[in-house]
Amino acid sequence: MEILPIVDEGLGNSSYVVGLGDGSAMVIDPFRDPSPYFAIASERGWRLRFAAETHLHADFVSGSRELGAEGAQILASAGAPVEFGARLLEDNEEMHLGGLTLRALATPGHTPEHLAYLLLDGVSPVALFSGGTLIVGGVARPDLLSPELTEPLARAAYRSVRKRILALPDGVGLYPTHGAGSFCSTGGGGERTSTIGAERAASPLLQAESEDAFVQQLLGGLGSFPPYFLQLREVNQAGPRLYGQRPPALAQLTVAQFDAVTAAGAEVIDVRSIDEFSSGHVPESLSIALRPQFATWLGWLVDRKRPIVFVADEGVDRSQLVRSCLRIGFERLTGELTGGAAAWSAAGRQL
Repeated sequence: MEILPIVDEGLGNSSYVVGLGDGSAMVIDPFRDPSPYFAIASERGWRLRFAAETHLHADFVSGSRELGAEGAQILASAGAPVEFGARLLEDNEEMHLGGLTLRALATPGHTPEHLAYLLLDGVSPVALFSGGTLIVGGVARPDLLSPELTEPLARAAYRSVRKRILALPDGVGLYPTHGAGSFCSTGGGGERTSTIGAERAASPLLQAESEDAFVQQLLGGLGSFPPYFLQLREVNQAGPRLYGQRPPALAQLTVAQFDAVTAAGAEVIDVRSIDEFSSGHVPESLSIALRPQFATWLGWLVDRKRPIVFVADEGVDRSQLVRSCLRIGFERLTGELTGGAAAWSAAGRQL
């Protein structure tokens, strides 16, 4: 067995490619862009056989359908049936994967439908893919559905951790989805994986003396989160649009076309560096430089349903730009101003 993390530093999440030892692999909580998973599979000669979802994600668009379109069986919780082909797992349901066994554990808290996946070698548990139920230094936040459900989910998280996860041996590896930099995370520190024993001993939240103390400590540490979080659960349940391994190219807009779409309400995003933006930019454009945290800032500042046009320069990786937008469900990408700010200036417009 081999476990390879794929980390999204910008959103603060991890997915995992698990080599099952028989020439096949399973992906846990895949991100929307499937290319890293296929690259690993090609390098190691693996077939991507399964794509497993721990929960309906609020912070990124799932890539399970992308993997499913290439032959992987999608695994998801029976507590939140997805509207596309998937095997829906109940609590304690097991799947035999050659010499390994995958057991679904109902672990509500971060979300009501949450599953953790326990991987066993024979009868010995070796790894827990915990999603957001237990993360390094804490648990994932329970307040992403509604204020009415926040405290009940926090209490469910306490029971899930105490009764299901901490019942496992100390040496079991812990592989959470959410981690440092994620707005779903309530933990501290920069480590992304751990063990059950290490969290039992060191996690501040797990030192709470009672359920009430746990809930008070958890809810007292919650901050704000980007507004698009309230929309992506439904996107993931319905099934996101498929793009494959190559994102669509941005349409090239003349100055006249750019004027027309902005007059119709498109948001102008300048993805050049801060220095370049400061030296001159299209009036009323919003500066979000393309970097690992680009998607987070986009999700904070722009309505996901609003059309977007970009101003860029030669140094901008258009493929990365489009992937960053699609990662969080921003799909109304109208195009970019051909020639960027220089074309705007050449057309007699003031920067």
